[in-house]
Amino acid sequence: MRYWWVNHKQTARQEVEGGYLWSPKREARARSQFYDNMRRASPGDLVLSYSNGAIGHIGFITDFAITAPKPESFGTTGEYWNAEGWVLPVTWRTLPVPIRPKPMIDRLGPLLPEKYSPIHPVSGNGNQKAYLAEISSAVVALLVGATNDPPPNLITDSDAPARMLAKIDHEIEKSIRSDPTLDETVKRQIILARQGQGLFRSRVYDFESQCRLTGVDNPRLLVASHIKPWRACASGSERLDGANGLLLTPHVDRLFDRGFLTFGDDGTVIRSPKLDPVDLDRLGLVAACVRGCGSFATEQRPYLAYHRADVFVS
Repeated sequence: MRYWWVNHKQTARQEVEGGYLWSPKREARARSQFYDNMRRASPGDLVLSYSNGAIGHIGFITDFAITAPKPESFGTTGEYWNAEGWVLPVTWRTLPVPIRPKPMIDRLGPLLPEKYSPIHPVSGNGNQKAYLAEISSAVVALLVGATNDPPPNLITDSDAPARMLAKIDHEIEKSIRSDPTLDETVKRQIILARQGQGLFRSRVYDFESQCRLTGVDNPRLLVASHIKPWRACASGSERLDGANGLLLTPHVDRLFDRGFLTFGDDGTVIRSPKLDPVDLDRLGLVAACVRGCGSFATEQRPYLAYHRADVFVS
């Protein structure tokens, strides 16, 4: 288990109510360690929610970060942020009494990280631009005690991240339906593409004829899966582009969609270190991963590069 501290004064209400954290992928002109930490956080990790000078909630991360647009609930907050970022599913608990770190900074300061600290180790003020910072178990023990076991529903409510993503997708669908620049036929096809249906599916068949990993070619057993996720596409053209799709059996689609495996341009299968080899064996995919598959079309490769960089869990 890792331990994290998030400074989110501007968005704490939306993120706690929505069951997530969201950040841009980078600063305007450079990478940010605080944003990169969104990709380092793992299911089961603990996170302290800090806003308005107090820690009011404890969260337990329920899934790896997923690429997603800035939530509409943020409104005008963060107008200068990039529209695409990371969403990290979190199950939150409200503390009975908020904890204020500043009065205990003499004890807390020496325990804070020397680099990328969420607050100043002497003044106790929040550090500018700090978002998700890694902290030690000693910081957690001092502030909230050692009772940091994940809540039972972290395991039993495994569909919570899927519900959160469905809500994001629904918001995107609403914006598509209300877009005056698109005619109704195009709107319908873009929305059908979210489920791997309609025009998108037929266009994927221009590039693919079977599951890349298993070789299954029965259309009834295949999912038309976006390489660059539907919610991350910048336009209707990307959402309907057949080159942005693969035909996969459902269990392979699940692994690919969640970033547990990806492909090199030459067809090499790249497995995430977060994917338990035992699970891969139980799914019957070990030999297929070693064997790999054929090389990809030139048009597919930019989408695969995106998947390797922004979906794959490294």
